[in-house]
Amino acid sequence: MIQARTAFTNEIDDVAIAVEEITRQLETAGSYKKHTIGLLNAYAEYVESGVVSALASALPFDIIGTTTLGTWTKDSDILESLTLTVLTSDDVFFQKGLTEPISGEDESIILSAYENAVAEAQASGNVNQEKPALILSYAPLLMNTGGDFFIQAMDKASGGIANFGTVSVDHTPDYSQCRVFYNDKIYTDRYAFMLIFGDIVPKFFVASVSSESILAKTGLVTAASGNQIQTINDNTVSDFLVSLGLTKDENDMIIGTNTYPFIVDYNDGTAPIARVIFAITPEGYAVCGGNIPIGATMSVGTIDKPSVLSTTEAEIRALAATENASVAIIFSCVGRYFTMGYEPQKEAELIHDILGQTNISFNITYSGGEICPMKHNDSDAYANRFHNDSLIACIF
Repeated sequence: MIQARTAFTNEIDDVAIAVEEITRQLETAGSYKKHTIGLLNAYAEYVESGVVSALASALPFDIIGTTTLGTWTKDSDILESLTLTVLTSDDVFFQKGLTEPISGEDESIILSAYENAVAEAQASGNVNQEKPALILSYAPLLMNTGGDFFIQAMDKASGGIANFGTVSVDHTPDYSQCRVFYNDKIYTDRYAFMLIFGDIVPKFFVASVSSESILAKTGLVTAASGNQIQTINDNTVSDFLVSLGLTKDENDMIIGTNTYPFIVDYNDGTAPIARVIFAITPEGYAVCGGNIPIGATMSVGTIDKPSVLSTTEAEIRALAATENASVAIIFSCVGRYFTMGYEPQKEAELIHDILGQTNISFNITYSGGEICPMKHNDSDAYANRFHNDSLIACIF
């Protein structure tokens, strides 16, 4: 059984006060069990001021996490916070892991880190399982490495163990302050993860583009390379989008592509996922926020404030109704944050209003990419997926 507690601070500048606020909140919650970890998310300025490193050094357990442009708990009141979710248990064991620096899509780096973490867990004498029940992932935002790489490499290493987590993000225009936390060390190019061993059955929730916001016309991906879709129904992506009614500007470029995510059906029995369109190349190809395979069925949706709030509310109400849930870890895409316009806290407030009426400890953090399993329709099996423009949640 896992018990959870959360703590937060809004104190960016005074390191001593920030650390005291967090430790006091944790002490009030009671003693720790045999095994304990902390999941830390923070506005990037807490890194620059030294709060993140000082806090990690002061706490008696391992820490992993990332920067974000917004994070909130049941008790905090602004998104520009530092939040800590503590998981503690007598019969569930937590093993941290960290890769070497990542400069490209070299799977061996992740395979090695996973193998080392499993070996360390086995050597501890605290586990009697060959594999963990769950992986929590905190990945760096890298310009030359896509989110699917982390999932595919970890799948290869673990044999497909359920993988849940986030890609770091921050509040700057060029995301130059994205960081990954590993105890008191802070990295720009390493992937931190936590292996959870024990008798746990996590449940996952995904809110994406509402069905009412998806256009009826579909197409088949007939040529693609990684995160670049080249043709749909043997026509360029640009032509496919025009056939749906999207328009081009004076430079022959599709207007507003970032508000029209692709909805991708892998045709493998899992629910479709969202893929944001970053750009249209001069050839008419689409550069997307994740890999899309040849043979996938494509449709196009729209994302706006009402649809974000409606899909979030539906999933969070379902989460709140789950029996025996004690903790919820929630990540929401920055794309959903930006659709809130002049009310950037609106989605987080909605989650707070619903879960605040329950006994569930929770944390909502904005993400640069979401990692969450998708269940097969005809079985209890899951397939790990990288998501865009989505809210994901994991509960114990």
